[in-house]
Amino acid sequence: MRKKIQNILEKYREEIRIVNESDLSKFSNTERGILISRKYLQKLRVTLREGSFENKENEIYFFKNQKPEIYGHLKYYAKLYKYLLQKPRGTDKSKRIFIDSEIKILQEYYYRNNDFIKYYRQNATFLDEFYFLRGNDNIGLISDTSYFYTDVEFSTSHDNAVAKIKAYDLLIVYYTNDLQDLKKQNKKNIDDQRAFDSLNLNWTANKIDLIELTYALISSGAVKGDIKDLATLFEKTYDIDLGNYYRSFLEIRGRKENPARFLDALKASLLKKIHDLDS
Repeated sequence: MRKKIQNILEKYREEIRIVNESDLSKFSNTERGILISRKYLQKLRVTLREGSFENKENEIYFFKNQKPEIYGHLKYYAKLYKYLLQKPRGTDKSKRIFIDSEIKILQEYYYRNNDFIKYYRQNATFLDEFYFLRGNDNIGLISDTSYFYTDVEFSTSHDNAVAKIKAYDLLIVYYTNDLQDLKKQNKKNIDDQRAFDSLNLNWTANKIDLIELTYALISSGAVKGDIKDLATLFEKTYDIDLGNYYRSFLEIRGRKENPARFLDALKASLLKKIHDLDS
């Protein structure tokens, strides 16, 4: 049975590596991680049902290391999926508060379960027979009462706790990286804004000329968007107040001769520049 278990783990690692190397901020990838982990966890369950361990050392090793490897990833992907569902889509501040709160939840778990986590991380073994042998649990050592409702043929009192540690270790790395990416993006936005503010551009023509250009860009499809958004961009860029540009456009439409006079002037200026350079 030991060889069967090892083969299952090796195949699992091959499949899950592709998931781990993908973009886990996409639901499709976290869903794939959940499905693969569930599939291989079931393979382990069937293997135990059909066979038996050679000795208690193999059983302890399975429930302390092998099952939690897959079960921990399953918990990781499931919690990550929930995190992606609940993560705010609003401001950077709301996202940062949410991520900080999720990290705090993990830290509180580490604090509440410090004794067992310390035991596990130090590779201690003196309580392994109580923690990782089926039917040999000590109720006084059990802190997670959900164990009493689990499948006793496929669980021990603490294999779930190990899986949770593995999942939370992965989650805290993901949350920390997500927070760092948010800070980097925020810094980039600030730098971009400073660079934008430092531009020395001045609009020297009339306001109505800029409004004519705005409508021309939108109506031609050269700029996809709304008149209001493009007008706001020009106002911010040139530090100018275009006023009621809808009313101004009525003036443009009411011109009896040459309604697109600014655009015609731009064309004439461009052609003159080309001619002068070619002369």
